[in-house]
Amino acid sequence: MVVFDATALIYLFDPEAKAPIDHETQTAVTHVQKRIEFLISTLKKRKEKIIVPTPALSEFLIGAGEAGPAYLDKLDKSAVFKVVGFDQRAAVEVAAATRKAIDAGDKRGGSRSAWSKVKFDRQIIAIAKVERASAIYSDDIHIGQFLKNSEIDVVRVGDLPLPPENAQKQLAFDSPN
Repeated sequence: MVVFDATALIYLFDPEAKAPIDHETQTAVTHVQKRIEFLISTLKKRKEKIIVPTPALSEFLIGAGEAGPAYLDKLDKSAVFKVVGFDQRAAVEVAAATRKAIDAGDKRGGSRSAWSKVKFDRQIIAIAKVERASAIYSDDIHIGQFLKNSEIDVVRVGDLPLPPENAQKQLAFDSPN
């Protein structure tokens, strides 16, 4: 199982969404929609579920406006997606992470984000942990910071491969010969 946070959902549902910035090159990631579509098809082939934590769904729906109900309908009808709520096990996980951060002297765990954002991020991560996700697809740098030295990988859109035919075309085009 893998997890999509709000940033991954935005790129999945809104082809006009502004591309994320690649943290290495400091330029906009190219072919975002193709990367996301290839990821979805790859996950479908592997019969892997995509968990959408309810805190991430909430963040996503804030910006969805009138399209929100249609997006929810697509998620509900798709066999690959599973919306997962913040439950008792996730609450215990968040409490443990927050207690650890408080004991270390910084309840935000090194984040400079607002406390409400830290709590949302911890809820998303807790759901991923209790669902035994192998990865979280996210361009939120704070998710990556909180999962540093964790068994859950954080995958950014810019890290996603292009479909083979697009990668080959790009290689041929970029070739100096």
